[in-house]
Parts: sequence; structure tokens; C-alpha cells
Amino acid sequence: MAENAQAQEAEKPKGKLKLILIILVAVLLASGIAVAATLFLAGGNGGDTEEAAEAAAPEFVPSQYFVIDDPLVTSVDAGGKQRYVQLYVAFEAKGPEPLEAARLHLPLIRSRFISELSNSDFEALRTPEGRQALADLLLTDVNEILQEEGEPPVERVLFRNFVVQ
Repeated sequence: MAENAQAQEAEKPKGKLKLILIILVAVLLASGIAVAATLFLAGGNGGDTEEAAEAAAPEFVPSQYFVIDDPLVTSVDAGGKQRYVQLYVAFEAKGPEPLEAARLHLPLIRSRFISELSNSDFEALRTPEGRQALADLLLTDVNEILQEEGEPPVERVLFRNFVVQ
């Protein structure tokens, strides 16, 4: 009988281990079924969703730039004092056509930019908001010129360097 009791005690840990493994397998199986059901109800196997997302997403087009090497320099009135503004500019576009058009019409664009700069308020140019307003105004000017010439517009006017003194 003593041998029989020892044999039963030796089998108890093996029985507990089997029970734990069975529970673990059942939990994993239930989780797998839940995930599969969620994917099925959410719209398929995932492959169709990726294809639909790729079809709906617009194609990425990197920006291209045209850098005006020479600075725009002019004086502005600051309450009776003459102040100077020096501006280095670049244009951003999604294709080469607007940039080639800007290069072609650069004398006209530079002339308009110098006029806008000389009519600007010196104190406003010293603030980030004033510089952004100037960039927006210059973008409008360059796109008006390009439109008058039958050319496509640029995306942005970028300041590479901006000095007021």
C-alpha cells in the first residue's frame, strides 16, 4: 500500500502539468478564433484592405526647388529712418515645369519682389508672422506672374536667409 500511495503522489504533478497545458492550448485556440473572427467581420483577410488603401492613397511626388542665388536687397522706411532688407529666396514645386517657368520669368519676378519688399513695414518684417505674411504675398505675386504668362504655379516661396537692419 505504501508503494501504491507513492505512485499516486508521483502521478499528481504530471496530472497538474497536463491540465495546465490543456488550459493553455484552449486559451490560445480561443484567442486565435477571436482574431480570425474579428478580421473576417472587419472586412476580409487584410490583403484586400491593403490593396484598397494603396489604390486610395495618392502617389507621393517629391518636391523640387529652384534657388535664386542672388539676394534681393532693398531699403524700407522705418519711421523716417532708412533700413535695409536682404532676402534669399527659393521656390518649391512638385514638378519641373513651374520651376523652369519661374527661371524664365525671373527678371519680372525679382522686380515685383523688390517692389513688395520696399513697400513692406519694417517692424512687421521683424516678426515671424510678418515674415510669413511676406512669404504668402510673394507666393501670390509669383503665381500671378506665372498665370499671366500661361505657366503652372509654384507651391511655396521659401526664405533661405532673411536679414533686416
